[in-house]
Amino acid sequence: MDVIKDLFGVAGKTVLVTGGSKGIGRAITEAFVRAGAKVIICSRDLESGEALAKELAEFGDCTALACNVAKDEDRQRFAGELKKQVKSLHVMINNAGALWAAPIAEYPESGWDKVFDLNVKGTFFLIKELLPLLEAGGKHGDPARIINVGSIDAFHVPGHETYAYSASKAALHQLTKHLAAQLAPRHIAANVIAPGMFPSKMLAGTLERKGLEAMVEPIPLKRLTSDPDMAGAAIYLASKAAAYVTGAVLPVDGGYATLL
Repeated sequence: MDVIKDLFGVAGKTVLVTGGSKGIGRAITEAFVRAGAKVIICSRDLESGEALAKELAEFGDCTALACNVAKDEDRQRFAGELKKQVKSLHVMINNAGALWAAPIAEYPESGWDKVFDLNVKGTFFLIKELLPLLEAGGKHGDPARIINVGSIDAFHVPGHETYAYSASKAALHQLTKHLAAQLAPRHIAANVIAPGMFPSKMLAGTLERKGLEAMVEPIPLKRLTSDPDMAGAAIYLASKAAAYVTGAVLPVDGGYATLL
């Protein structure tokens, strides 16, 4: 028996990745496809989702569906389309997210709502829509997995005025623990990956302004969070190796928020 494949293999699993065409989502999508999983990219921008699915087609099974997770009618339509394509869902990775930064005196209610509607409300109600597929994908000893992408900003105070973002990620962490407790009898596990500073579109402005050397200086492991870091954490939580893990928050931050 190949112990590594048995413990960490995800071949044959059906995996949904929201926000799966860019940044962290793209890294996770590519890793699962290359590992033999059937991956459905959920992206508000269908064109970018389809482009990535086409790019990854040589490595495995990857398709794309459009959905604005923040919109109820879109979530319902998406769930209906997905249920026509698959009979079960083994892994649901909720990566789609939004950030809004502004001084407190100028912070708009619309910005707050945009962040919470996607990062918390949309995630919860998409999980609700897809519960039948997750229940079909889980079994005793090998539950279906909900993996929510949180943030280290949920448990340390960021230096930027991103009030809604940090509050929403803290809410997402607590929501995940609540889901873990409630869904365990249905053979569904729920966990969080909390990345540190990842060179995404969200971080691009700060990275350009401060420079890489200054950005990594306070990080004990002296680098930014990488694609393999996030993909590896997701594959672990989706694999047999993590079948007994639920309600956990896994920091992937090089020690930035967890050791300092």
